[in-house]
Amino acid sequence: MSTLQRSTVDEATEQSPDVRAAPPLVPAPTERGRGGGRGFSSALRGGGRVAGLDGLRTVAVVLVIVYHVEPDLVPGGSVGVDVFFTISGFVITRLLVGEYARTGGIGLWSFYRRRWVRLMPALLVMCAVTALLSVTFALPLFRGAWVAAALAAGSVVNLVRAGDSGTYSDLTAPLSHTWSLGVEEQFYLAWPLLLLVLLRHATARVVLACVAVLCVLPVLWRAVLWDPAAAHRIYNGPDTRADQLLIGALLALVLARLRADDPRLAALRRWAGRLCPPALAVLGLIAWQIPITEVSGWNPVWYTVGFLVAALLTACVVAALELCPRSWPTRLLSLSALVWIGRNLSYGMYLWHYPVIRLLHDLGVRGDALLQTGLAATFAAALASYALVERPLLRRGRPRVRRVEPVVAAGPGSPVP
Repeated sequence: MSTLQRSTVDEATEQSPDVRAAPPLVPAPTERGRGGGRGFSSALRGGGRVAGLDGLRTVAVVLVIVYHVEPDLVPGGSVGVDVFFTISGFVITRLLVGEYARTGGIGLWSFYRRRWVRLMPALLVMCAVTALLSVTFALPLFRGAWVAAALAAGSVVNLVRAGDSGTYSDLTAPLSHTWSLGVEEQFYLAWPLLLLVLLRHATARVVLACVAVLCVLPVLWRAVLWDPAAAHRIYNGPDTRADQLLIGALLALVLARLRADDPRLAALRRWAGRLCPPALAVLGLIAWQIPITEVSGWNPVWYTVGFLVAALLTACVVAALELCPRSWPTRLLSLSALVWIGRNLSYGMYLWHYPVIRLLHDLGVRGDALLQTGLAATFAAALASYALVERPLLRRGRPRVRRVEPVVAAGPGSPVP
């Protein structure tokens, strides 16, 4: 089965959740004096949350849950993976380039620590619960789950699955959905280092050109690898899925490069607004009609250029959500309920839906009841994960800011408070 990761991973892991909107695109005079953003002046605006992205996460995670329970309803529901990979590449790169524009560097240790705090504790709790179920109860779908839990905790499920040429082995089956976590974790290890090297040793134009070339290389590599027996290798490999994350990264770099008065930004805004509705429609059509992970969906078109097309469609949507706040897709995906779930629960829903659904199935829940009960139980598990694990750790890791009142020496005639 295929799955999706929340990007995994959004602005809430890097900034206060109290941020409501981004400051103006034009950097302040003091910021211009520090190298003008080093070629990425618009990154100096900071990174306000894009509510529509959170709403898009909610839609995507629900789509994948439905796919895992009722694949006949949405045979291409695994396209949610592609959507989340591109969102993750966009968000992470926007944060990294923003830090570089402000400081001239990227705090790698701080970045890795934040990634770990945001992703790993909740994952480890889910793995521990799954392992406990496997050794405590005689549940058919949880046999040997402690091995899968160990692989998931090490973020290597995707690498194990990539080595399966036929049907997936039972080794990773209980937690096979964590394959995408492995892809993203491996991307997070390599991308900040590579981006830092590019930013330090190349001009902004060269950086954009290099990342654009990197987006094409996985497509060529998939074409070289393509064979029906290599479908698992292509689907799960961090190298063969890198273009989907890099497309999001390229979009973030382009937006950071273009100033508010640049006519190219106006053109990008105009075209993003035009292309967003058809891009959403095509992504929906893929989810509704095109099987991807089944053997019948192992075709050279999707497994070579299809992944790139899905990423480009997602990038159109992301650009519109960023640049066109008054468009109807942005307003729809910015509904408060969708935003709150996407911001706070989508990662937990992704983590818990697979073991929850397997548990319900082992307990005899079937048919339509499995989808309805599975969604409700997944939501409850995600809420518990957010309240008991994720939110406390994020609060503990957030630096406290003390307000220091200015001290003014009282001179002759000065008022004394």
